[in-house]
Amino acid sequence: MKLRFEGLTADIESGARILLHELGVELSEDGFPVRIGQSEGDHLEAGREADHAYIRYGAKHQFFRGLGLLVQHSRHREAFHIREQQRFDQIGPMFDLSRNAVLTVESFKLMLNKLALMGMNTVMLYMEDTYGIEDEPYFGYMRGRYTQEELREIDDYADQFGIEAFPSIQTLAHLEEFLKWEPIKHYRDTKGALLVGSERTDSLIERMIEAASAPFRSKKIHIGMDEAEELGRGKYLDLNGYESRFDIMIAHLDKVLAAVRKRGLKPMMWSDMFLKLASGGGGDAAYYDKDTSIPEEMARRIPKDVDMVYWDYTHMEPGDYEKLIANHRPLGCNLVFAGAVWIFNTFGVNYGLSLNASDVALQVCKQEGIREVYATMWGDDGNEGNPFAALLGLQLYAEHAYSEQKPSQAHLAERVKFCTGIEMDTFLLLKDLDEIPGQEPNNAKQSNPSKFLLYQDVLLGLFDKQIEGLDLANHYAELEQRIRDKRSPGAGLDYLFDMPEKLSTVLKRKSEIGITLKRAYDAKDHESLRHIAKSVLPAIADAVRDLRASHRIQWHRMFKPFGWEVIDIRYGGVLTRLDTASLRILDYVDGRIPRLEELEQERLVFSTTNRFNHKGVGWCSHYYRMASPNVFYHVLNPF
Repeated sequence: MKLRFEGLTADIESGARILLHELGVELSEDGFPVRIGQSEGDHLEAGREADHAYIRYGAKHQFFRGLGLLVQHSRHREAFHIREQQRFDQIGPMFDLSRNAVLTVESFKLMLNKLALMGMNTVMLYMEDTYGIEDEPYFGYMRGRYTQEELREIDDYADQFGIEAFPSIQTLAHLEEFLKWEPIKHYRDTKGALLVGSERTDSLIERMIEAASAPFRSKKIHIGMDEAEELGRGKYLDLNGYESRFDIMIAHLDKVLAAVRKRGLKPMMWSDMFLKLASGGGGDAAYYDKDTSIPEEMARRIPKDVDMVYWDYTHMEPGDYEKLIANHRPLGCNLVFAGAVWIFNTFGVNYGLSLNASDVALQVCKQEGIREVYATMWGDDGNEGNPFAALLGLQLYAEHAYSEQKPSQAHLAERVKFCTGIEMDTFLLLKDLDEIPGQEPNNAKQSNPSKFLLYQDVLLGLFDKQIEGLDLANHYAELEQRIRDKRSPGAGLDYLFDMPEKLSTVLKRKSEIGITLKRAYDAKDHESLRHIAKSVLPAIADAVRDLRASHRIQWHRMFKPFGWEVIDIRYGGVLTRLDTASLRILDYVDGRIPRLEELEQERLVFSTTNRFNHKGVGWCSHYYRMASPNVFYHVLNPF
């Protein structure tokens, strides 16, 4: 396809050339004419007539969505007219750049290309300690932290598309990876929380805010302050005695906001701590308590010039969102919403939960007048997943932003295929790494067997009771073939599916081997045990090596190298334990040891989250709990 632009302005030219190159469209003097101009109002129009095409836009980022729509529909060479009204003032993803997987600048640029075609206009960079601070060498040490130059390059690139990039940092809790270092122990209250009220901490926060905000054009900054239940319960308590957490938090927030205001920044923060404190409880259950009400005295003391970000990743009913939004209103602050595309703690994407919860949440946000929305993609516990696999979920957010009603499945499928080069049905295969037989519909309980079945020990079988009788070997064999059949070798993002395909290869062999092993041992079936030790377990090990190699290629294509060592060590653990299992089984069947104590143990359910009480097939948040019930570390005084 060849196009000739009429009215192309300097502020959109560089972005247009980047996207046209990615789409395989040539700018040429003999191309089909495209008239570019401003729309009346803030809506977007794109269309084609017999002798020309046109794009009319209200805001810069809308031009790039319009360009994508024009190219997408012009491939049919028929007349069309599309008119869209943007329903959210700001819409975009939040990338977790703090849990090992720090996107390279180049892969960030590739992601921004996709977001531009979707019509996104903002992107939040969640950085706990992955940005550099002058005179704080341990801040982000060996963690792949961004330099000021790298952040500025990301911001410059995003600006070409009218996308506002801005930092999301932590100024209270969630700083375990910085506070673990002994030389900076003077900043520590508890394992993850700063020692508030300290002059040294106040100075650190000033420098954090300066370092995080300086590379960006945007005046927005997210100051975090979520999940700080341990606030005031460590060194602060020793130094100051008991004080209410609300009083401590408000005093600290005032100091943080003073640092923000003097730089002319516009702050936002997670809302959960205020609702948890108002409920008198702790944890997420208190945050989602629909009966919570904000006391007038609390509301009066909360600053009103900080936006409150209500995060909710799981609810499926409109009434839940309506009530929880109502709970936030007495805070008196502008309300922002953050949903999720579930790449948390899995090798896949929980699209069943993500798409259904997001559909409901985003419609309620439109009805409730919430004008700013983000899609979080957390990387809890090491980040085996990746944000590119979440592009279907991000596409849903984009289509909601330009539609009054819920986008149809057909429309979503067409758009994600155009913007990413990957079929919607191919993306959806990633959910079946976790959405296995025995699961609740749409994996609504967030089970993550793709991770715990890979990492669990074959001799200990911690999750075997959870999955017995589910025929997972067949499930993963079928999934392996379905992924293989749906892959598109010519697509730029096809490589995303190599690792899931190879993980399916592993899990068709490994998912139920512990059950088979225990059954053979109980039956004293030495012939089967020998076969498992000499053939089955080595074959699993070979498949794990192939998986690791594929995962390693994917990681280094997307992320900085820091953090991969964690995943490498986990694969190494799987392989060495398979080797030990083979050795011990052969020792037993050859009579060198009288019994296998690991296989003498009764298999119990891992937790009360299991299919026997309709809570899915299980969830585990931490690798070390998947790999062993024994002590990985136990620290009372780390120094």
